[in-house]
Amino acid sequence: MSNKKIDDRVPILRKDPSLVKRFAGQYGINPGKLLITLKRTAFRAAGGEIADEEMMALLVVAEQHRLNPFTREIYAFFDRNRGIVPVVGVYGWTRIALEHPKMDSMRFRTCDSIVESTEHRPCPEWIDCEIRQRDFAHSIAVTEFLDEFYRPPFKVIGGKPINGPWQTHTKSMLRHKAMIQCARVAFCFSGIYDPDEADGIAAATVYEAEVVQSDADALNRELKLIAEEQETVDELPAAVKKPESRLYMTDQLE
Repeated sequence: MSNKKIDDRVPILRKDPSLVKRFAGQYGINPGKLLITLKRTAFRAAGGEIADEEMMALLVVAEQHRLNPFTREIYAFFDRNRGIVPVVGVYGWTRIALEHPKMDSMRFRTCDSIVESTEHRPCPEWIDCEIRQRDFAHSIAVTEFLDEFYRPPFKVIGGKPINGPWQTHTKSMLRHKAMIQCARVAFCFSGIYDPDEADGIAAATVYEAEVVQSDADALNRELKLIAEEQETVDELPAAVKKPESRLYMTDQLE
């Protein structure tokens, strides 16, 4: 009976190869060279080499959404804590939305109010994206506003502004944002980020680290003051020490 169970499992394993073999076969790559190839190309991250375990997590996401890392539909970078953030490019988002089995149609609508600035091109105040799903009685619409997503020009040493896509292609960028957010709501996409969000994660990590360091510095200063006060109290004659002193009461409690 034991041998029969083993024999029954063998064909199943052959029909369902490992994640690495499936992914490598999809692009005609030797499975033994897939991870190192991706580490040196599509998943090459600044600041260090991605671990094999992190690579497997990225492959799971890429396979789940049928994203091609070799055409930059999905890539990755390290955040400040050396965590891996899976980033999906604009056309990667477009493809997973349009190829979703529940997708029926998508349309955009813009407002008449135009925001003008010397920093960016004229752009509607908001753009609306509407997705209609198969077998759904009502469509799903999401409206995104320019003032919530606009990113100012990049800065370099010396303060000279360097224009990014939000300055040169403002309307397109806002449309992409509306499409991405609507696709998330309609198809429940999670665990993947667009390039702007990935940059925001990195910036938030830096801020978080600065806050923690600031709190630690404040605590060290407080402890130093307490120590200095304690030395002053210890040097006073016993008759001068007051029981209501904060430091004295702390000593008593300890």
